[in-house]
Amino acid sequence: MGPGDLHQAFHDEAEDNLRRLEQLLLALDPAAPQDETLHAIFRCAHSVKGGAAAFGFGEVASLTHAMETLLDQLRRHEQRVSAAMVDTLLEAGDLLRAMLAHRRDAADAPPDAAPLLARLAALASQGAHPAGLQPGAGSPGRGEARELEVLAGPLPDAAMAQDLLELFREVSGAGELQPADALPGQPATTARFRLRTGATDDEVLDLCSFHVPRECLRLAPWPEAGPAPAQATSEAAAAPPAPPTHPVPHRASAAGETLRVAVAKIDQLINLVGELVINQAMLAERAARIDAGERQHLEGGLGDLERTTRQLQDSVMAIRMVPMGEVFQRFPRMLRDLGARLGKQVELHTAGEATELDKGMIEKITDPLTHLVRNAVDHGIEPPQQRVAAGKPAHGTLTLAARHEGGCVVIEVRDDGRGLDRSRILEKGRAAGLPLPEAASDDQVWQLIFAPGLSTAETVSDVSGRGVGMDVVRRNIEALGGSVELHSEAGRGTCVRVRLPLTLAIMDGITVSLGEELYVLPLASVVESFQARPGAVKSVAESLRVVQVRNEYLPVVPLADVVGLECAPAATPMLVLVQADERRIALEVGALVGQQQVVVKNLETHYRRIAGISGATIMGDGRVALILDAAALVRGAHQAASSSAVTRRQDGQGSATGATRAAFAG
Repeated sequence: MGPGDLHQAFHDEAEDNLRRLEQLLLALDPAAPQDETLHAIFRCAHSVKGGAAAFGFGEVASLTHAMETLLDQLRRHEQRVSAAMVDTLLEAGDLLRAMLAHRRDAADAPPDAAPLLARLAALASQGAHPAGLQPGAGSPGRGEARELEVLAGPLPDAAMAQDLLELFREVSGAGELQPADALPGQPATTARFRLRTGATDDEVLDLCSFHVPRECLRLAPWPEAGPAPAQATSEAAAAPPAPPTHPVPHRASAAGETLRVAVAKIDQLINLVGELVINQAMLAERAARIDAGERQHLEGGLGDLERTTRQLQDSVMAIRMVPMGEVFQRFPRMLRDLGARLGKQVELHTAGEATELDKGMIEKITDPLTHLVRNAVDHGIEPPQQRVAAGKPAHGTLTLAARHEGGCVVIEVRDDGRGLDRSRILEKGRAAGLPLPEAASDDQVWQLIFAPGLSTAETVSDVSGRGVGMDVVRRNIEALGGSVELHSEAGRGTCVRVRLPLTLAIMDGITVSLGEELYVLPLASVVESFQARPGAVKSVAESLRVVQVRNEYLPVVPLADVVGLECAPAATPMLVLVQADERRIALEVGALVGQQQVVVKNLETHYRRIAGISGATIMGDGRVALILDAAALVRGAHQAASSSAVTRRQDGQGSATGATRAAFAG
């Protein structure tokens, strides 16, 4: 591992520690702080300090040292935790991130830590006495300075035994610590120290157990010169200690459980698995064309290859899956700061944190979710006085929830605020010249929220009001193959529901044909398929056709219209029921070809974005098939049905799809 790799590893670990520090501070109740939480916060700051000192990041080490001084007082109960202390420590975490970013990116202007250092020092100076264990008259068990033998072990490896000296020296107030020679027969994984201290044994054990479990620590008076004491201590060191009740924390064991891998390497592995899926499909396609006798010898091997390929693909995709909790944990701090700025009280509830989504999707959905959360707090949740007057609790509730539903991940942002103001949205929409039916439904009115430039905010602030955001939210979500819908009830709150595919890399699909061309529908969006009877498809308007499926009339969307191909209508069309956003359409296709796993290729990378098409794939026979965007098809069909007119594709769409295939295949 080179210097660059070491620096990157330090920055990654520091970011993990700072994220953990922030979570712990936000969870800390100043009125009743838990000792273990205070100890954990101290350890986070201490870990960042140790790494920063090793790399010569003096400004980072100085700031974390100032944090340690205050935290040491808090965990010793020498001061009471206050909201001001939590705020200052949170700001220190932000400043540490900025300092580390400056070091990593070699920026020209390092952040100024002097004001924050002064605030931390002022808070620490309020303590009854300096942090650390100082001998004092009247303290139980204290007395004159004495010398102790400290044995720590057994440890996971000898290297850690060597590191303990530096770690123990960082412990404030333990006393004067020096390394000591190993005793005869002492294991290499046990460290021996000579400690001069005025603290009690329990205090020394409490301090040192930040780095080594308490059951692995043994104290004894420092042996005087002579064989008897030395022999007794040697026997004590050689005797195996009681088994620890929990594993010794250290970097080596953690690395054995988890492994930090660059995302680019995972992406490369997924691309290779995708090529393997394509090659397996090609082999199966070619095997189907050979003589039945010879094919019999291949079928067993091809079946094994297909199963192994599927298992490999599932395993590789699982590596990229990240729990939604990693996204949700970013919002407590934001809500705390935003509520303070707006004078509102907001509680965050989360559900479905274990729901997993592809890492690439996680990174791209964070910004849209951030905007939705900010909107909910700014526009939705009322100030405490208004809530109390309306018979609500003074604090508002914001809920972030995630769940799997029909092969997709559904993410909800719900608030119990005032809800959307229908009349004000209509007023703003008409003023902006947006098209809207005379008797618009609530859903049609809510859709105006996503119009570019529309804002219902009374004033422009740094939080919202410029009319930039919700249209970008929808555009970014649709670019991921997802959809967004909105429901609101006056006085009860608003819910924004986002649906996303699990991954953008590989999916199961239904292959359909139209003429000589192949198209793929996501399997999760397909409800059923059937051959319509003659006369089952009815025309109810100039260009709107519907079909009755049980007790529901569904709009019929010809695939030929979607892709711009000329095809004669069939007397008994093949219809595929496609569902998205809890609505359905009947897609008219030429024929069903079959079901298979396909590798999704980004269409915009090879050509450009086309409405109704979410990507492309290579089939087993080498042909390129376009992947249909089910959500866009359903949404467009129902919008057209609501105005009783089917929107036809623009002239030249057919040549565009032909050019797409040529560009992609090339």
